[in-house]
Amino acid sequence: MGEPYRAELRHLGAYSGLAEVAARQRATFPDAAPGPALRRAARDAIGTLDLVAGDVRTERRWTAGDLAGEELSWSVGYGPRTRAYLLKPRGVTGPLPGVLALHCHAGMKWAGKEKIADGPEPPSFEVLRLRERIYGGRAYAGELAGRGFAVLAHDVIGWGSRRFAPADMPQRVIEQAGGEGLSRADRYDVAAGHHEHVLEKYCTLLGTSLAGVVAGEDLAAAAYLRGRPDVGAVGCVGLSGGGLRAGLLGAFDPGVGAVAIAAMVSSYRDLLDGYVAAHTWMLYPPGLSRLCDWPALVAARAPRPLLVQYAERDELFPPEGMRRAHEDISRRYPDGGYEGSFHDVPHAFDLAMQEHAFAWLAARLGA
Repeated sequence: MGEPYRAELRHLGAYSGLAEVAARQRATFPDAAPGPALRRAARDAIGTLDLVAGDVRTERRWTAGDLAGEELSWSVGYGPRTRAYLLKPRGVTGPLPGVLALHCHAGMKWAGKEKIADGPEPPSFEVLRLRERIYGGRAYAGELAGRGFAVLAHDVIGWGSRRFAPADMPQRVIEQAGGEGLSRADRYDVAAGHHEHVLEKYCTLLGTSLAGVVAGEDLAAAAYLRGRPDVGAVGCVGLSGGGLRAGLLGAFDPGVGAVAIAAMVSSYRDLLDGYVAAHTWMLYPPGLSRLCDWPALVAARAPRPLLVQYAERDELFPPEGMRRAHEDISRRYPDGGYEGSFHDVPHAFDLAMQEHAFAWLAARLGA
């Protein structure tokens, strides 16, 4: 079971003993070995859906500077059509290495792909504000495309083109979204934060989880990108909730050649002391903690290439949890293939981290 938990955990208080009792009776966070067995068990445990990007359409094309863009749409079988941006260097016709750029959560669901990729319209004030805060002011998908990649950024359930209509949310959720001086986008994001609890209840009742649904949609997008004639080897990258998606995609899709995760890896056990509430339901799919700790699933793809960037001043993850994760992943890569780097930044994917990840992806995907 590992070392005992602290006598009192923040946000559990007098109920802190629950962690010790549950760990003893339910055998949480076992030291699972990487490999196909863990990947299959985890994929089943979180209820990952088998989805296909069907009826793919090119909605429009544009050019901006040295980049060419396509707005694509497809159906995964439920909800509004997924919208995606495909960005690549202008005038290039031969196959390029592909990267799925996976948008973050960040408590912002009004926008999805737009948080990290510019389309034909200018970004909104809310998107620019977010980019400045956690992306160094950059739409990094376009910057990555300019380095010689075909970059796909797509929306998933709940974000951007896949938003829920407020009319379909419970009335109490809408009532909680009021606020003087908030923009329409900001009001939606408040409501969407409360609605995520409702969505997870539906997913659990339906035998899946929010993580399993999002992973299914990402697997469909990865298969589409790999199937394009202008794309060769494929990798993925993401910050925070996007890094979580990258971790799941890398574990479940052997066709993803390289995975880069920014500011999204810590041991579960260390999150228990006051860090649980800060995160999306996607990090806590029911059943996963009885199979493994989160770093073990991230490393389940071993020995295939993995980059994890840790933000040393991350307010969402404890330093001891990040150090434990780095040690656990390193142990699962005895022959190399894993790089863990620590950056003196808060929760972010800043310009220096981006440049590091871009160079790492280029070296492994052949850009």
